Amino acid sequence: MKPEPRRGTQEGPRLEGARCLVVEARFYPRIADALLQGALAVFKKAGARCDVFTVPGALEIPAALVIALDAAAKRGEPYEAAVALGCVIRGETSHYDIVAGESARALMDISLARGLPLGNGILTVDTEAQALERADVSRLDKGGGAAHAALSVLAIKHGAPVGVPR
Repeated sequence: MKPEPRRGTQEGPRLEGARCLVVEARFYPRIADALLQGALAVFKKAGARCDVFTVPGALEIPAALVIALDAAAKRGEPYEAAVALGCVIRGETSHYDIVAGESARALMDISLARGLPLGNGILTVDTEAQALERADVSRLDKGGGAAHAALSVLAIKHGAPVGVPR
């Protein structure tokens, strides 16, 4: 018997007018394009407004995120949720471990310290083929998944019932 899908996990919440931020690393342009396409489609379907900032690589994402969040708050237009998009492909040195681990840790620190719904769409893979499969909106759509995660947490923050009814 196939289990029933949980409410809030299949269909994204409608958050009309929510201000969302995407910070994307464009080190691998084809992968970045697909990740961004997926994220923007989810935000559009939810009725959210989205700004996109671009940085060279995954290690720059956390700093850019904080700078953009602070600038928007100073303007009186704070972001309610954010998504980080990028890709780290394992190479022959330990650089992969540093970039993957430090970017993920920094994003979690930012999310927890600020109470910010944040979807981590930074792919950590062994090959470019794995990354393309995960980024492709017609396949695993991890960019869309990251946006959906951020919006689901934002819906909880707004008091919307999300998840399994008890």
